[in-house]
Amino acid sequence: MELRDAAGTLHAPAQGPARIVCLVPSITELVCDLGLAPQLVGRTGFCIHPKAAVRSIPKVGGTKAVDLGRIRELRPTHVILNIDENEKPVAEALAEFVPHLVVTHPQSPLDNLGLYRLVGGIFGRAREAEALCARFQSAYDILAAEAPAKLGTLYLIWKDPWMTVSRDTYLSRTLALAGFETLPERAKSRYPEISLDEPWVAQADLVLLSSEPYMFRKKHLAPLAALPALAGKAVRLVDGEMASWYGSRAIAGLAYLRELRRSVA
Repeated sequence: MELRDAAGTLHAPAQGPARIVCLVPSITELVCDLGLAPQLVGRTGFCIHPKAAVRSIPKVGGTKAVDLGRIRELRPTHVILNIDENEKPVAEALAEFVPHLVVTHPQSPLDNLGLYRLVGGIFGRAREAEALCARFQSAYDILAAEAPAKLGTLYLIWKDPWMTVSRDTYLSRTLALAGFETLPERAKSRYPEISLDEPWVAQADLVLLSSEPYMFRKKHLAPLAALPALAGKAVRLVDGEMASWYGSRAIAGLAYLRELRRSVA
């Protein structure tokens, strides 16, 4: 298959072992699950899965605050980035000394199939990638077949200010597959700041509080449920990694969302 990334760059399979730096937490996990951990020479501080595999891999800063000098020292042949996670100036700086930048941008659940094949194809793990594709497709088909009724869902990712996700995101499209139809219907940005007294909040049947990037906890449930705008609405905690991470975690994520949807039916 053609190995073209989200930036339109056509990649050739790596010749021999690569030196990979990954700046995307969910894709670091995918790289390891494809059996490529020995070729991973750098990762962000947010790349925490799988714990045993990444423990000894050097950190190169965060997804936004990237230590370019440290990456240069690691002499990577490939750096994996993401359009949402990493900033364009970082990619431009890396392009000056890294031979291959692999740019990713999954926008819907089924984009995971292309992601697996892209990473697997570049780094000689096509067979392992196809195995992941089969597992993902199975989980996807099971969830899609249930076709759960839509629940208007306010999915909160931050407080002070309150922030949610627009429907033009991987996260929202993944939630929709499980029947969680995110609100508002239209937004000016992909991750808008909102007020909980806006009229459209009344359309919500359910409020989900994510564990990332803000870590909502049980202590946040009662105060939110007590707000006049949310009176009578269910408020639940949700594992943000299971809901929003693409890559190999998305396979378990679809099953997680299926059970979550059943629990609030």
